[in-house]
Amino acid sequence: MNKTELRRRLLRTRQSMTVQEWREKSDRISSQLQSSVLFTQASTILAYFSFRQEPDISPLFKDSQCRWGFPRCVGKSMSWHLWQPDDKLQIGNYGIAEPHPEAPIINADEVDLILVPSVACDQQKYRLGYGGGYYDRLLTSPVWATKPTIGIVFDFAYLSQLPVENWDQPLQHLVTETSIY
Repeated sequence: MNKTELRRRLLRTRQSMTVQEWREKSDRISSQLQSSVLFTQASTILAYFSFRQEPDISPLFKDSQCRWGFPRCVGKSMSWHLWQPDDKLQIGNYGIAEPHPEAPIINADEVDLILVPSVACDQQKYRLGYGGGYYDRLLTSPVWATKPTIGIVFDFAYLSQLPVENWDQPLQHLVTETSIY
């Protein structure tokens, strides 16, 4: 199955979850992250706002011990901006909530951990995203390539193997509602 077909099938499965099932699984993923040493030792974490029933890790954002950064998609690249729970958001080009453009930018040297939204991940830690290549481009950049990454997926989207292209960048860790890999 090619990436487009696989993405479509997995997104349908994800969006067929009941709100209760999605919330319960998302909360378990948040608990898994909270028990991760990478998470507990990080002071600046890059994350995402849940979109199209992605795992919702927003309960973690209340952690005032952390500085939280979120992406703004600008052209073919992402910039990362500081966000606090009281800050307003705006809807970006893809319908995804983003920090205000004037929010302070977070540079790579400040970042301890990147939480990466994923449609699917495999046992080799490759991810399937939405096809825009934003995270692959980010993770090939020398200043970002060494940052610890955790892909976030539901168990049903943790697969034995994904189709991989030469530009796909593997992540370092994965988390589902039942395990950290």
